Amino acid sequence: MKALIIDDENKARRLLKCIIEELCPEITTILEAPDLEIGVALIQQEQPEIVYLDIEMPEYSGLQIVEFLSEEDINFQIIFTTAYNKYAVDAFKISAIDYLLKPIDKTELQSATKKAIATIKKSNINNQLNDLKNTFKQLSLNKIALEVPKGFIFVSHEDIVLFEADGMYTKVYLENGDTEFICKPIKHFVEQLSNLTFFHKTHRSYFINLKHIKELSKRDGHHLVMSNNMTIPISKDKRNEFMSIIRETFNT
Repeated sequence: MKALIIDDENKARRLLKCIIEELCPEITTILEAPDLEIGVALIQQEQPEIVYLDIEMPEYSGLQIVEFLSEEDINFQIIFTTAYNKYAVDAFKISAIDYLLKPIDKTELQSATKKAIATIKKSNINNQLNDLKNTFKQLSLNKIALEVPKGFIFVSHEDIVLFEADGMYTKVYLENGDTEFICKPIKHFVEQLSNLTFFHKTHRSYFINLKHIKELSKRDGHHLVMSNNMTIPISKDKRNEFMSIIRETFNT
């Protein structure tokens, strides 16, 4: 049986390979890739049965593998690996997919590999991709994925105070006081959250969460004070529309 390790850290790949060689005799060939693009090329060329896939990597996150391969190409088992436990571990423990936290525990790796091998022998692997996509769809019902340099941060819609345009970038202000700088224009988030009525664009540079409004002032041309004490202007051409939304939302 053939396996592929995709991880940007050479030391992590070597360690994982040693553990597999020691505890998983069913795997006779172990391939390595330092990033997702090279890994995808090896998958298409070598057709491994199991892929040990790191999540936090430069350029592309391991979670983006579904963007590179079609359902027909997913004919292998995926075992995610990561050094961080904030990526909704339970979301990935579905079907035959497993999720291992670094440093890798030998017993857990052996168990995950045995599970993958057993599934390979008896299951329809394409269901794995569908389950993964459905999991992300469920996750997206109340969360948004913010792409940051180290990977993705999954944030509840309720925890977003506002989005602020900064050229072709967007600053995302969170309820806990953090600010994330995202390499996407504000238009991207306006379109993505268009079905959520509690988000509203009060100004060309601001897209706010109505639930985080603390004060509405009619002084100095109308502005809002948000829960994080930021002052947000209301464009002249949006004032009447916005006041109607406020009255409707809060029954004033």
